[in-house]
Amino acid sequence: MSQQQMNNNTSSSNIPVSERYWTLVDKADKKFSKIRDLPYYERNRYDTYFYKVFKVYTQLWKFQQENRQKLVEAGLKRWEIGEIASRIGQLYYGQYMRTSEASYLSEAYIFYEAILTREYFKEGSFQDFNLANKQLRFLARFLMVCLVLNRREMVHQLVNQLKMLVDECKRTFQDTDFKEWKLVVQEIVRFLKADTAFMNIRPLRYSLVLDPHPDVLPHVAAPVARKNLRLRDAVLSSYHHNEVKFSELTLDTFRMLQCLEWEPSGSFYLSAGGKSGQNGALGSSRINHSQDIADPTLPPNPRKAVLYRPSLTHFIAVLATICEELPPDGVLLVYLSASGTTGHTLSPSGSGTCINTAENITRDFQSHTIHSDGTSTSSMSSPSNSPNPWASQKKGDCISYHTGCLQFGNRGSGGLNCIYPSDLIPFTRRPLFIIIESDASEVFKAISGAEKGERAALLLSPNCSFPIGSSDASRHSVGSLFTIFLTAPLQAFCLLLGISGSDIEMDTYKHAENLLSSSLNDWGLTLATSDNLDPVWAQILGDPFLRRFLLRFIFCRAVLTLFVQTYNKEEFHPECIPALPDAVSPRTSASQTAVVQLAKLFHATKRFVFTEAIPLPDHINIGTRS
Repeated sequence: MSQQQMNNNTSSSNIPVSERYWTLVDKADKKFSKIRDLPYYERNRYDTYFYKVFKVYTQLWKFQQENRQKLVEAGLKRWEIGEIASRIGQLYYGQYMRTSEASYLSEAYIFYEAILTREYFKEGSFQDFNLANKQLRFLARFLMVCLVLNRREMVHQLVNQLKMLVDECKRTFQDTDFKEWKLVVQEIVRFLKADTAFMNIRPLRYSLVLDPHPDVLPHVAAPVARKNLRLRDAVLSSYHHNEVKFSELTLDTFRMLQCLEWEPSGSFYLSAGGKSGQNGALGSSRINHSQDIADPTLPPNPRKAVLYRPSLTHFIAVLATICEELPPDGVLLVYLSASGTTGHTLSPSGSGTCINTAENITRDFQSHTIHSDGTSTSSMSSPSNSPNPWASQKKGDCISYHTGCLQFGNRGSGGLNCIYPSDLIPFTRRPLFIIIESDASEVFKAISGAEKGERAALLLSPNCSFPIGSSDASRHSVGSLFTIFLTAPLQAFCLLLGISGSDIEMDTYKHAENLLSSSLNDWGLTLATSDNLDPVWAQILGDPFLRRFLLRFIFCRAVLTLFVQTYNKEEFHPECIPALPDAVSPRTSASQTAVVQLAKLFHATKRFVFTEAIPLPDHINIGTRS
């Protein structure tokens, strides 16, 4: 050891432990404040920031462990230890949001669980208003981690604690308004009421126990699939008035986020063996979380950017950043759920309306001006630019008065709250898989044929959503039916029929799951072996996540096409672009068989219109009661 190192060590040892500790705390606080508000979607740019702040907190946590007794004697409070652990949990959760790596989420859970069991924030929380707020914020953050991890028992435990703590704070701090925390409690209660146990009978994540392993998926012939693309990134966003949400995670984006992750199998047990985690602490707790360990042979989770009610400029910035980082073999999934406006046209007399054709929609978005009311007019629709838009029109003609868009804000508040089909066009230089859930989904057909390099794959919801539950406001109680079909198809089928979880025996449900899985696999094989499968679909069929969405779309389309109340009503039927082969169309014998099998099982065949007598396989037990 050099003389200079010895001098440094001697100098360091002369500094009191408490002073060294608070110096570390101050350093960690400064670095944490820099990284806390960094955007999740600029991943590569901020990796070094994360590792620097993480390194400081690792040093801080280790230092307080090794010197706990001296620090306590110097006045260190338990809540201050909890504050460090909570920030480490926040760092892990933030890094999970940037990378979608499940290990970061598990580490966040470990730290938050330790805070809960050791009650770091409990002592003195009813005497100190700031400390009570720290405990409330900790419970809310832990709730979010547990929701994403799908640890429902812990979620319900935390909700009960949050309720009791808010009530106690209201009594203790009588002069303080806890209205915001009451809203947080109402949000999570409403969220759990919508996302019931019935919706989670089967994990929304991709489970190797229930879903086919990527290695056994049927391959598409090379001439058809010119590329083999993989889902690398996803942008998930929704905006509906009064939609179910918790914090900035809406019910629809939550389900999509879950559906884009691998379900830990639990079969890859990793013994703690006295080893510590990456953080150098709490290693003994890891043995309780072995079920969170993912199969190391599987590819990583697709990275996801969840945008809560973004402005157009923010949405565009995120898309641009992600497209810039997208690898050469990557696909970007864009999921948008919002109410919207279609490109209506009016006759001069104003006596009626009609929906623009795809040609008119394409014409409209190629040249439009955004106005203060959030609508836009095509320069081609008023050649004279006169105040009277009808002046140059012949009697009986229809002209466009605005193009269609998705409303990501209050109507009438300007074009910054509108997402138009034309906004996505520049990003079609990269492969896009677009899912639109909206009553204006049809306007996004205009993207097809206007791409700048790569043809886009589109799954479009029905323009009219069939009400499920007791009223047309069912979206506000259970979420989007189309999204449920894509994320939990059997539950969507049951909800359409008015069947709840309490009405189903588990044997019947498992039987139905097996039938549906068989049908989905058959459709997958049909697509893979089809001679006329469009290359757009062929190049993504090898990706397990995108393949699953496409097959569930086929099921959704078949169900809604054959359902009595939506039969022959195109506005209730979803669409996809490009078109899929006729072999998987709703009225084929194979598609009708898939639906009739499930309908028989739930004694609901009269709820569907079958165009021919569909023979049932021998293994269907018609006598099974629901």
